[in-house]
Amino acid sequence: MYSTANSTTRSLTVSQLNRHIAALLEQQVGRIWVEGEISNFTQAASGHWYFTIKDERAAVKAVMFRGRALRVGFMPKQGEKYRFYAAVTLYEPRGDYQLQVESLQRAGLGDLHAEFERLKQKLADEGLFDSASKKTPCRVPQRIGVVTSLAAAALRDVLTTMRRRAPHVEVYVYPAAVQGEEAQEQLCTALGKAIADQAVDTILLVRGGGSLEDLWSFNSERLARLIKASPIPIISGVGHETDVTIADFVADVRAPTPTAAAELCCASQAQSNADLLGLFRRLQQCQARILERASLRLDRATGRLVSPEQRILHRRQQLQQLVARMQRSATIQPQQQQLRYLQHRLLRCVPQTQGARQQVVLAQKRLQPLVQQQLQQHQQRLRAVCHTLHALNPEAIVDRGYAIVRNQHGDIIKRSVDVQANEPLHIQLAQGHLLVKLKQKHDLL
Repeated sequence: MYSTANSTTRSLTVSQLNRHIAALLEQQVGRIWVEGEISNFTQAASGHWYFTIKDERAAVKAVMFRGRALRVGFMPKQGEKYRFYAAVTLYEPRGDYQLQVESLQRAGLGDLHAEFERLKQKLADEGLFDSASKKTPCRVPQRIGVVTSLAAAALRDVLTTMRRRAPHVEVYVYPAAVQGEEAQEQLCTALGKAIADQAVDTILLVRGGGSLEDLWSFNSERLARLIKASPIPIISGVGHETDVTIADFVADVRAPTPTAAAELCCASQAQSNADLLGLFRRLQQCQARILERASLRLDRATGRLVSPEQRILHRRQQLQQLVARMQRSATIQPQQQQLRYLQHRLLRCVPQTQGARQQVVLAQKRLQPLVQQQLQQHQQRLRAVCHTLHALNPEAIVDRGYAIVRNQHGDIIKRSVDVQANEPLHIQLAQGHLLVKLKQKHDLL
């Protein structure tokens, strides 16, 4: 404690006084719940919220910093009552005490928020929000189911979007109340009928924005489990982008608005036509390559094909050779006698090898310059062939400023009709490679 009994007591500076009072407020009061109306609400460029909390008799200034404000999920409105969880602090430069708000909720909705968080945590613990088990909606559906109220603006938004993007897709509407006491039961009944009919490829669960009470029917545990058990992909489009319900967490895809849900449920007609055209062109190219390969195989098979007349002629020649061998075998006895006679004469002859050796030496001397001459001629021809081969080498051609263009499969591009717009191309240069995307092409007619 600081005494004021005499003038010798140490005095405080204003900064010290404010710092002491700020410490007392934080220690003695701490964090509390405060209820009141918002006035003088301002959102700074930094994202912080500055406002005043008041009731009929008093008011207090408050601030909510950007990080906590982003987690609120809605924009407070002046004149509405809210419950604030805040720390009591003192702004020391001016000596004003204020509240640093950490969270806020609409007055009277504390029980609903608590129930929402309890159910959210329960279903999360059971794995109902796991992304690994979520289904992927069909990209080109034939029929779309919409679960919503017939009088809802969300239905008009969905139908307008579907007529604009995909008029060929049939839309089945399963009506149900989306607000009020009967809404939860009707939503479950309508969704259950859509699943049981098995008539649609994707189901849209949609409604417009509203308060927490307005959207409470989409926080039903029964509805959440029905969404999770559905074999048909479900896209939720409940409220505005800042609105979040249990149905959003369980659904296979969460859209920020009903219109966005209609856009996510299928590809547009223009995109489908473009995809179909691309597939048709790829099919044509594949067919052309198949026909080319079949033509080559046919040519090779035709080259190996032997006509029956040639086969008969060949067999006839083999038969004649066999007949001749049989005839020679019949006269082998006289030939054996002649062979013995010739062998006897050969033994009496003494070969004269000296003259033959001299002839071999002379022949070697004459042959050596001829071999050298032939070797030089062959070397000259080899150099000419190497020069020609070097001139025809693709890398040598690239060194002179040309390039080799390949598609993404590694095939060399020779004609402009073999590539498509926006197709990635690989260009080989003399030094290095380029990976480019084709922007425009000009085919030769």
